[in-house]
Amino acid sequence: MRSSFITRRAVLQAALLAAAVTPFHLTRPTHAHGAAPMKIRISFNGQTMKATLEDNPSVHDFASMLPLRELTIDNYATNEKISYLPRKLIVEGSGPFGNEQPGDLCYYATWGNLALFYAGYRWSSGLIRLGRIDGSFELLQTRGKFPLQIDLIR
Repeated sequence: MRSSFITRRAVLQAALLAAAVTPFHLTRPTHAHGAAPMKIRISFNGQTMKATLEDNPSVHDFASMLPLRELTIDNYATNEKISYLPRKLIVEGSGPFGNEQPGDLCYYATWGNLALFYAGYRWSSGLIRLGRIDGSFELLQTRGKFPLQIDLIR
């Protein structure tokens, strides 16, 4: 007679096997038709940062607004800088995401603002990740209110 229960070892082996055969393109954000990811330049206080954007409807709507010249960036709480966009973005396809980390560029749909995180945070309802800062995001820790410019890098 066969046992009808599954051991923890069997479950772990199956999970490891499934992870090993998962195609690489399913483990990372993908971009339409194999296109290169969109990149932006974020400039304020005489300095710039670059960011790589995700591939989602909110990002496409955001990119359609670029370049943005008459924005202001300011401190909010103890972990982010924010900037209000000229209009709200579409939120189709939004929902919880994981792997929140400093350097994330997000959109907070409830208020219609960008949120650039320079310290730890947790996903909350209305927050949509638009992308991540490439390299150092130390500039975000500069306290104060500044004119902000965002350009699409071709």
